[in-house]
Amino acid sequence: MSGIDLHIHTTASDGRFSPAEIVRKAAELGLSIIAISDHDTVNGIAEALAAAEAYPRLTVIPAVEINTDIPRGEAHVLGYFIDFTDRELNVSLEHLRDSRRQRAEKMVAKLEKLGVHIDWQRVQEIAGEGAIGRPHLAQAMLEKGYIANWQEAFTRYIGKDGPAYVEREKITPTGAVELILNASGLPVLAHPFTIDDPETMIVELKQAGLVGIETYYKDYDASQVAELARLAEKYNLITTGGTDYHGIDEAREVIIGGRDVPAESAERLIALA
Repeated sequence: MSGIDLHIHTTASDGRFSPAEIVRKAAELGLSIIAISDHDTVNGIAEALAAAEAYPRLTVIPAVEINTDIPRGEAHVLGYFIDFTDRELNVSLEHLRDSRRQRAEKMVAKLEKLGVHIDWQRVQEIAGEGAIGRPHLAQAMLEKGYIANWQEAFTRYIGKDGPAYVEREKITPTGAVELILNASGLPVLAHPFTIDDPETMIVELKQAGLVGIETYYKDYDASQVAELARLAEKYNLITTGGTDYHGIDEAREVIIGGRDVPAESAERLIALA
């Protein structure tokens, strides 16, 4: 069990547990540093910071994960130590969440044509006040027995190449880095192997102000970690890591703190902040 997890989602986006519940779980597991990094929203940060006051040994880093637009693969940018009250940041994130909602509605319509009948109102109920994402559609499908597990929704229907997949409006990776920097944050490239050519992306974003790459990711093996560590050293970047925890598929997910992240990763991030 690692004492550090720099990539956790809550009900503010597409996680199962509220920010306060995540903080409590992390404290009970003995973690020392976590980051609340919801998709395209900072709405869970204030609650998490308030909850953390009851656990003086736990540090909560305010963060966000921004999904970006690239021709091939997926590029997500994490922003640590952001000023989550920044007006420009919040306006931009609200726009991205609106795009998520519109995309989800179109996916429900596509699923209907495929014989998968889920109710849009139920999807909204599952999402609650959080930013609507594909996991909420997956949960609705699971409830009605169309799939056997959460991951099947992505592999059969709503994954990148699935028959019900719909693109949504996003910003460029460079735009995400700039948005994070303007909100006094530290931009880090999330799970780089979702990108076809990670090194080219790293070079481009380094020029824009990237400070780190997520190296110790939940399911990266030793060779992948070694390659990312090499790139981090080559371009003078911080190596970060985490579980990308959502809490939706407990049987398959890596639990909070379940990915070993060196203390040096968090220490360098905190020192830079």
